[in-house]
Amino acid sequence: MEHNGKIKAAIIGSGNIGTDLMIKILRHAQHLELGAMVGIDPASEGLARAGRLGVPVTAQGIDGLLAMPGFGEIRVAFDATSAGAHKRHDALLREHGVRLVDLTPAAIGPFVVPVVNLDAHIGAPNLNMVTCGGQATIPIVAAVSQVAKVHYAEIVASISSRSAGPGTRANIDEFTETTSRAIEVVGGATRGKAIIVLNPAEPPLIMRDTVYCLSELADTEAIEASIDRMSARVQAYVPGYRLKQRVQFERVELPLTVPGVGRIAGLKTSVFLEVEGAAHYLPSYAGNLDIMTSAALACGERIAASLREQPEIH
Repeated sequence: MEHNGKIKAAIIGSGNIGTDLMIKILRHAQHLELGAMVGIDPASEGLARAGRLGVPVTAQGIDGLLAMPGFGEIRVAFDATSAGAHKRHDALLREHGVRLVDLTPAAIGPFVVPVVNLDAHIGAPNLNMVTCGGQATIPIVAAVSQVAKVHYAEIVASISSRSAGPGTRANIDEFTETTSRAIEVVGGATRGKAIIVLNPAEPPLIMRDTVYCLSELADTEAIEASIDRMSARVQAYVPGYRLKQRVQFERVELPLTVPGVGRIAGLKTSVFLEVEGAAHYLPSYAGNLDIMTSAALACGERIAASLREQPEIH
């Protein structure tokens, strides 16, 4: 269903991520209109804010969403809850033809990084947003992969401990495993490794990411140009995304042994990034959360645009 030419969407999860995503949709969405904000805590600040902004709300979770008078118009849902809850949400919403953008670690659908592989999965019923570290660093690995075969890629995501909520802290293993796998599946590396650092510094530091790629020998100018193009594309929907310095290269002459890959030599590419949040709802140092909601919105907007091009089936 459309209203004023826009596709109606719901956000499930009224915490920090869901609330930040709500503000982004209300301020910047061109193809989406927010039709519901869903939570489970009647005292939630996110639900209260949504109500003040005129968004229909329910504190009865997914069952409350299904019972809302306007549910039949919802065609896209963003899930900012938990992996366990998302499995039930996915099963119920698919029955109604609702497309899902998953911000949890559930990974029911394909890993998606908008600038890398959204086109390949635009028709999938469920898209998974990987992790904050994945959204920040996989575009860089993919950019190198476009020029040279990447044998091994390692990323280190450093975020303020203040921006790491209980969900993040309880899922460190899932973060590293999911991001490592997505570096391979989406980024194109033969082997991927991910590390997350919770930085306790005060005042809080913004998100910083380091990407190391060991590839076959290739034209360094071509690699740097590919990285610059990719960074500009990410910056189009995450304005605070930027390279901290020029890309660094080092020729590795001696063979290295990489688990799962074997002995290799070639070119080491080092990229240093930072991600500053837009401060729509979350503080600017929470770039790790901002890049997730920004990537989710980018995917939701593309889904909505594709739905608007399809004829209604009754």
